[in-house]
Amino acid sequence: MTLDLLRLALGGVMLYFGAEWLVRGAAGVAKSFGVAPLVVGLTVVSYGTSAPELAVSVTATLDFKGAIALGNVVGSNIANIGLILGLVALIAPPKVDGGLIQRELPLLLLASVALPLMLIDGQLGRIDGPLLFCCAIVFTVATFRRVAHPSDASHSESPPAEEEKEEALGRTPLMALLAVGLVVLTGGGYFFVDGAANIAESLGVSHRVIGLTVVAFGTSVPELAASLVAALRGHSDIAVGNVIGSNLFNILLILGITPMVRPLPGSLSVLSFDIGVMLLFTVATMVSMRKSRRIGRPEGALYLIGYLSFIGALAYSS
Repeated sequence: MTLDLLRLALGGVMLYFGAEWLVRGAAGVAKSFGVAPLVVGLTVVSYGTSAPELAVSVTATLDFKGAIALGNVVGSNIANIGLILGLVALIAPPKVDGGLIQRELPLLLLASVALPLMLIDGQLGRIDGPLLFCCAIVFTVATFRRVAHPSDASHSESPPAEEEKEEALGRTPLMALLAVGLVVLTGGGYFFVDGAANIAESLGVSHRVIGLTVVAFGTSVPELAASLVAALRGHSDIAVGNVIGSNLFNILLILGITPMVRPLPGSLSVLSFDIGVMLLFTVATMVSMRKSRRIGRPEGALYLIGYLSFIGALAYSS
């Protein structure tokens, strides 16, 4: 137990510094290349902060624990919206880019609906995986191709002091800072998940609940750390892009790669509640963002209450 608590503490420290370096590097690189910070949040940051989910899901699949792999992705998507977006809105209500409302959110809803349809036969097979993976590649390429169009660019909300700090570093140091931040953030997520999962198992928590709560929350901690730091530093566009991009990559990339390693079994009768909650959060996000270009504190509070209710329902059912 003591060693696991030390892992939690080490993971927390690494997550804090990794998030700081990642956000500062990402914002600086975006500015130096003339790329919208939202694009960086949707791609580079989202890929990096989704690394723990990928590692956990592939490992779980190799250990014949497909329920943990699926629960990790579904639970992480719920945590990303309910917990992370909720906290970000409460701390610094983010302004939402119009292009994200028109493009990425419908894609996220489509991917979320496609998941249960692919599970009708009881698994994500070797056809489903490559199909999802190809969609992830197409999305990434299309996102970067839009960089060339100034009308699609969203401007960073960073205050002058932050912009001066980022401009003080050259492009190469900023890219190195971004890379180091990704590595430290991923390592922190690993230590945090390892410690938390071991503690939960020692307390007698079931594997299903661990996958949907402890592991899902733990692998979402990099997104949480990066998004909160981004919001506090005035880069709310990176925070929102990170959440939406991570949810897309969780389904398209992680559930695309994992079945290519080994077909991923999944019963809709078991996962119907969890996937239903994920779809509900996704639809709620679309509704709140279409209503206003800024996610307000009332919406943030509702997201957070919804997430805590979901965790409470799982705890009660277990």
